Amino acid sequence: MTSNLPTLDVAQELRNDWTRDEIGAIYNSPVLDLIYRAATVHRQHHDPQEVQVCTLLSVKTGGCPEDCAYCPQAARYHTNVKVHKLLEVGEVLEAASRAKASGSSRFCMGAAWREVRDNKDFDKVLDMVRGVNAMGMEVCCTLGMLTDSQAQKLKDAGLYAYNHNLDTSEEYYGDIISTRTYDDRLETLGHVRQAGISVCSGGIIGMGESHNDRVGMLHTLATLPEHPESVPVNALVPVEGTPLEDQERVSVWEMVRMIATARIIMPKAMVRLSAGRVRMSTEEQALCFLAGANSIFAGDKLLTTPNPGDDADQQLFQTLNIRPREAFKNESTGQAAVKFEQIPL
Repeated sequence: MTSNLPTLDVAQELRNDWTRDEIGAIYNSPVLDLIYRAATVHRQHHDPQEVQVCTLLSVKTGGCPEDCAYCPQAARYHTNVKVHKLLEVGEVLEAASRAKASGSSRFCMGAAWREVRDNKDFDKVLDMVRGVNAMGMEVCCTLGMLTDSQAQKLKDAGLYAYNHNLDTSEEYYGDIISTRTYDDRLETLGHVRQAGISVCSGGIIGMGESHNDRVGMLHTLATLPEHPESVPVNALVPVEGTPLEDQERVSVWEMVRMIATARIIMPKAMVRLSAGRVRMSTEEQALCFLAGANSIFAGDKLLTTPNPGDDADQQLFQTLNIRPREAFKNESTGQAAVKFEQIPL
């Protein structure tokens, strides 16, 4: 290890007092040292042969009034995304059932809303949550901004986790989004935490941000009063018609640095290898798992962007001899494990 790195005891208590300089030193350390260190931390807190399989379904697509520069669902951009209204509860539960049968232990529902409103559509989402929860899956939603009372309603319906990404650093945020503030995002995360819902929050790299911006986003997450239970790391998938359509693909080494740093500073979190995986080889994905990623999203689409199909993921699991992580891992819920039957273990 290089001498400029902060001392790390893998058995240490969780820290919420990381400085940006400490995180920057970890992020910028020699990549092989970084991977080794992250792998060591990962094995201290997780089974390195387990990767959680999740499914993400767009339950309401397009027509969003926000201006997130990366998003093809923003109404103001001319993309090929077709707007559709909120799906019926039965359609969503059928999709969740198929996801469980194919090996997913976590089912995530996304709606292209700026914020949740107390109306019939929200009532339908609560019914979706109740239905998926009854299947024994971890159920997650990403619906935009939430009030404290709405978060409590979702919790009462059985919501396990809520996703609300920071996207990037506070300093770079205004270059990507102007229709809501960074503090708005942090406020929603606070409402989620207060309701007792698991927090899922991460970001996207490859939007033109600096390495310092990436460190800044990780610093914000790692210094929350409690670390997020899930930290998605997304590589931008440029979509024609959005302001970021011409951005170059980030390298696997950039993804590895983000994943490994997140693993070291938030050791108990699920670090989710999310958007951008469709353009990664088996070897590149293996590096990300070695660096501490322990979750993927299955299915050929993530909301509206492409994703590897089930056959490719089955081959990935076989090649790397990894197995799917059960739902509610390490929790005394009494839930049965969810098995990925298609993959010989």
